[in-house]
Amino acid sequence: MHNNMKIKLFTVPNMLTLANLLCGCVAIIFALVHHAYATAFWLIVAAALFDFLDGFAARLLKQTSPLGVQLDSLADDVTFGLAPALVMYDLYVGSASYYNLDAEVMGWLKYLVLIIAAFSVLRLAKFNIDTTQTTEFEGLPTPANALMLMSLAMLEESGRVVLYQEHVLVISVAAALLLISPIRMFALKFKSFGFKGNELRYGFIVASVAMIICMPAYSVLAIIVLYIAVSTLTWLFGRANKCVEK
Repeated sequence: MHNNMKIKLFTVPNMLTLANLLCGCVAIIFALVHHAYATAFWLIVAAALFDFLDGFAARLLKQTSPLGVQLDSLADDVTFGLAPALVMYDLYVGSASYYNLDAEVMGWLKYLVLIIAAFSVLRLAKFNIDTTQTTEFEGLPTPANALMLMSLAMLEESGRVVLYQEHVLVISVAAALLLISPIRMFALKFKSFGFKGNELRYGFIVASVAMIICMPAYSVLAIIVLYIAVSTLTWLFGRANKCVEK
């Protein structure tokens, strides 16, 4: 009991983490009740910002704690796991089958998109105990996955893309598998700001800025797809080189 009394619940980092969680909750409401995917997308962007700031504030204020680590993962699962899963569910329910497949079968398959939420939990739990993910990630980070799926939903809402049930199903399963994949994905963490050793990061940033300028509506989706592609190719080449050296 005495130890529990020392646990501080309402610290600045924890409040920022809870802001992340609340943004995810409101995003779910806007998506499911109002089908306002653009609003839901910007709420997830705000949540991602809070997710960055809580860790930054914890280090700055020296308020890192085991409670904060657990709280962060729980919030992330709702915001970056459940929210995109339910958005894809809503997209599926609101669309038709491209191949006019049996309505009853397609009706049951809609629950398969919730695999995004399940695999997000696995991704976050593994990250908490994996000490190798300090300078790079194994599998697609949940915030990137959420932003990719939410931006796709926003494009569908605006009529820029047309998604059928089969598309939603394949995209959802592929995204879920990326979360738990063994692919090593680079992190935008700079140990120094020199160009040497950071060629990939600087190149990615330049490409991302170019996409934002040239194709703003599609930029978020394009940037994350590029991130996945570059990380996958780098990982594959690295594995090939190791095999050659052996």
